[in-house]
This record gives sequence, C-alpha cells and structure tokens, in this order.
Amino acid sequence: MRKVLLILALISLVALPLMGEKPGKKMVKEEMEMMKMHYMAHRMPMIGEKFPEMEVQTTQGKIKLPDHFAGKWFILFSHPADFTPVCTTEFVAFQKRYSEFKKLNTELIGLSIDQVFSHIKWIEWIKKNLGVQIKFPIIADDTGKVARRLGLLHPKKGANTVRGVFIVDPKGIIRVILYYPQELGRNMDEILRIVKALQVSDNYGVAMPANWPKNELIKDKVIIPPASSCQERAQRLEGKKKGLFNCFDWWFCYKKVKY
Repeated sequence: MRKVLLILALISLVALPLMGEKPGKKMVKEEMEMMKMHYMAHRMPMIGEKFPEMEVQTTQGKIKLPDHFAGKWFILFSHPADFTPVCTTEFVAFQKRYSEFKKLNTELIGLSIDQVFSHIKWIEWIKKNLGVQIKFPIIADDTGKVARRLGLLHPKKGANTVRGVFIVDPKGIIRVILYYPQELGRNMDEILRIVKALQVSDNYGVAMPANWPKNELIKDKVIIPPASSCQERAQRLEGKKKGLFNCFDWWFCYKKVKY
C-alpha cells in the first residue's frame, strides 16, 4: 500500500505540469512528506536512531519491540539458520553468558527467518544433546519482514540473514550495529565488553580507548573528551598539575573511574 501511495505521489508531481497545471505549494509539501515517510519506514535504521517499532512472534510468544525491553538494554542478534553448527555454538555461548548480560541490565533476543516450530525443536535439541537450556526468546521471522527492515539480508551472501547485532539502550536508541558473515561466529566477550563500555561512557561522560579495559597506553582508564576552547585547554593543564587526571597533552587526558 505504501509503495502504491508513493507511486501515485510521484505521478501527480510529474503529470500536473504536463497537463498545464502547477501543483500548489501545499500539495508539493504533502507529497514530499509522504515520500519522506515512505523512505524512513523502509530504510535500515542507523546508530543514534530509535529502534523501529514492530510486533514479532517469538519462542516466548508475541513481543512488541522496543517497548518490551523498556528500561533495559537489549541485544537483538540474527543467525542464518537453525540446526547449523556455527549458530549452535553461538547460542550456547550467548546462553553461557546470559547471567553476565543480566547483571548489566541487558536482555538477549535472537532472530532468523525460520518458523517458530523450528526454533522450538532446535532449542530442545540443544538442551537434550548439549545440556544447555536457551532461556532468551528467538524471533521467528519466516517471511523475512523483520530481517529486511533491519538490513539483515545481504544479497551477495545468500538468502539467509547475516550475523547482525543491534545493541539498544534503555531508551530504545540503537547504540551499536555489527555485521558478521555467515562463516564467522561472533565473539560474545567482545559484545559483553561493548555493553560495559557504553554504560561506563554514559555514566561518566567519557570515551573508551581501544581494547578497554586493557588498553596498551592507559590500561583500564577512560578518556576525557578533548578540550574545545582555549579556556578548557588551560583548565586541563591546570587539572593535570593538581593531579586530578593524567594527560599526554592538553587534548589527550585520561582518568580512573569506578565500574
């Protein structure tokens, strides 16, 4: 229906001048707004934007995203298919760390374009044969609607979803998007590190160095945002003299925080 409306809007903008009629400013504005809404509703969401609202069928019933996880961080991750070796190792790895994610007020939710009965049978197999009970929900996106909305189907990589990761904060804002090819399993400890780092960054208004908390230069310390004025520059140098924080230079200062 949206595609039909978009086509009609384009036709009207092109046809009226050809018929000798000029579309009014209000009409042009409305048509442009319609095209903008269509674009926004169908393009892949980006970092810093609200996670798109959707109702999904999962192994734990229907869930409305992102509202279901309001007040919590959540990680939506896609996998190519049930009953596949790499995906099985990933689900076991996520479940093994589920309690660690929960300590960070973070929930997990999986997704693939399999049907819900396939998900159910697969997690039964994992429990029976590997002794691991998958406790987080898995989205059954058998029509591929959610995968297309989130940009998880990459034509050059086949018809299944790539290994996507969306990390969303308690306000429903997308903070991180990661993509892995089907042949490469994810590093769950890195995903845990990302959530921890984002939370520390939010709590203290700081930036996180490479490989935090094991950075080669400043170890587990965090970076103070660079000075943006001559006055701030002077304050940084003074703060360094007083031992309030450490600096390599006025634009590269760092400090220790609790986390």
